[in-house]
Amino acid sequence: MIEIPSDLNPALVPLAFLLGRWEGAGVADFPGTEKCNFGQEVVFAHDGRDFLEYTSHSWVLDGEGNKVRPLETESGYWRVDADRKVEIVMIRDQGVVEVWYGELADKKPQIDLATDAVARTAASGPYSGGKRLYGYVKGDLMWVGEKSTPDVPLRPYMSAHLKKVAGLKEWAESLPDDMPDGVAFFNPDGTPYQG
Repeated sequence: MIEIPSDLNPALVPLAFLLGRWEGAGVADFPGTEKCNFGQEVVFAHDGRDFLEYTSHSWVLDGEGNKVRPLETESGYWRVDADRKVEIVMIRDQGVVEVWYGELADKKPQIDLATDAVARTAASGPYSGGKRLYGYVKGDLMWVGEKSTPDVPLRPYMSAHLKKVAGLKEWAESLPDDMPDGVAFFNPDGTPYQG
């Protein structure tokens, strides 16, 4: 079920399916880089303004699913207009800044995106642009990314299947009312949780 927060900017309602913290795993494979399984955490948040704040952290996993090392980090801002056109400004830890444009599919929570502009620092690796597809499927967030370089034409390079992670408030509210006396919950800053 897609929940729409009461304080969400009305312009962002079409993107409400993205909101929350998502965790999962995927596969990365691109010529010239090591093929690997990776873990990922993605957060889409809002503060009442007309954009979603996006952060993604991914890391290489070993054969047992343990974190080996960081893989990619990216952050950005997502907007959507009245015609369901999506625009994103994104920064990646590899020294890449991108502007993405795309649109929401008709009558389903799916977004097709393509890069419109790419800027790279001198330290970044070769990169020409990309495409991404995000979809909300049976309560999960799935995505696949394609990229190109001057030497490699556009091809898939990463994909992941992410599950929504309940926040502290949702988790505490799901507990039974008859918890034993003496059980207390605290916010990350150490203050008592008030429900």
